[in-house]
Amino acid sequence: MARDAKAALVALNRFGFGARGGASGDLVSAASDPRGYVKAELSRPTGALLEVPGLQPTPALADTVFAYQEEVKRAREAVAKSAAETPSMDQPGQTRGLSMNRADAPMAAPASAAPATGASMAPAAADPAQAKPAQPQQPPNVVQKTFRAEALARLQRAILADCGITERLVAFWSNHFCISAAKGELARMWAGAFEREAIRPHVLGRFADMLKAVEQHPAMLFFLDNQESLGPDSRAGQNRKRGLNENLAREIMELHTLGVGGGYTQDDVTSLARIITGWSFAGRNARNGAPGSFLFNANAHQPGPQTLLGKVYQDNGLAQGEAALADIARHPSTAKFIATKLARHFVADDPPPALVAKLETTFKTSEGDLRAVTLALLDSDEAWSAPLTKIRSPYEFLVAGGRLLARVPEDPGFYLNALNTLGQPLWAPAGPNGFADTNAMWAAPEGMKLRLDISAQLGARLGNNLDPRDLLDLVAAGAASSETRQTIERAETRQQALALLLMSPEFQRR
Repeated sequence: MARDAKAALVALNRFGFGARGGASGDLVSAASDPRGYVKAELSRPTGALLEVPGLQPTPALADTVFAYQEEVKRAREAVAKSAAETPSMDQPGQTRGLSMNRADAPMAAPASAAPATGASMAPAAADPAQAKPAQPQQPPNVVQKTFRAEALARLQRAILADCGITERLVAFWSNHFCISAAKGELARMWAGAFEREAIRPHVLGRFADMLKAVEQHPAMLFFLDNQESLGPDSRAGQNRKRGLNENLAREIMELHTLGVGGGYTQDDVTSLARIITGWSFAGRNARNGAPGSFLFNANAHQPGPQTLLGKVYQDNGLAQGEAALADIARHPSTAKFIATKLARHFVADDPPPALVAKLETTFKTSEGDLRAVTLALLDSDEAWSAPLTKIRSPYEFLVAGGRLLARVPEDPGFYLNALNTLGQPLWAPAGPNGFADTNAMWAAPEGMKLRLDISAQLGARLGNNLDPRDLLDLVAAGAASSETRQTIERAETRQQALALLLMSPEFQRR
């Protein structure tokens, strides 16, 4: 049973988000057939899709944010107009009511006091110097409301998933092809939709399809400013006296496909930037399509053939860029780069070379079939025999905690705040390279101290109603070390024991 428990721990922690609390029986199920338990989740054809009532597609979200921005603008203008029309207390002929600041000033009678005999029943005219006009109301922040709804849907899916391998793949690819919600209101509005539309449909599909969906999604185009990139010889480039923005082209090659040292040059970056000029999205004026929809602007496209990675691509508009992406997707350097990143994410910072080679070969022979690559990972002995040395990222740690404690959130506030505290704000990495996927990033002393603080908060809030010894059996059973068991049993309180369990190697490592 101990050996089975160890394999179950690998199945749940390395490839999923850990065991769920309650009566789930995850560890028992995983111990009976560890590999089959993980693979079962991959057999669901639409298991990665996230279709939740109320979550809207990108164009509808663009309409919403553009309308919201107009409302905010009108509200600010109304406030400014109201302030301008309010009589100044210093205008000539007005008394500033200084007596109200004097100690000998008479106090006003209470509103309920009876009027003096013979006094008029008509209300006294308000002092214009004291009158405060009603301030125009600011519209509700639909951008933040949308972001929180998207975050909640993602968190609930991860916490409720059987094993979590599919959601782990979603998180991996979303970080690989990252955008940042900190870019602005459009990016924050679109962050969840980008993941739902460009990532989720393809995590078990073809890499080339995901690559195309990502690079043509308005969120990515906005994040890397490709809507501002104009072919120098295009009609728009000539009229506006502007040229290329190479951000998207560079990140496609350096971060999304070939990787650093993948055999491309600066000339290739410039060529790809020319090829994808005109890749944009419709704006608020809706002249060229529904706001927030992908748009190929022929007037901004650099005319003529381009040479990329030694191959000439003829100028046939949008198809020129799509052909270039398709070739880059199946480039040998892309296969090696993706294989290495997957192995590093799931197995070790320095993954076994044999495992990387196996994934690389599968990527090539299957033409980027990501289901086949994932199955090759699960079928490899190296992925199961390597020790659990990776530290969970803050997101994985918090989701694992929600699963173990059987706390399905109804509000994302705790998770979003904790992610900010731990240095992994949701959908908001500091740069286009995403969050680092190494222990050096997440196992630093300050980060572990913050995890301990959050674990202590959870222990104080929930510890009285839970027995951490029972939870340890749900987490690891026979795979738990004697040191961890003794530490939990010797804790002074249940609250302290729960915090120690959440900080244990069996819980923190995957």
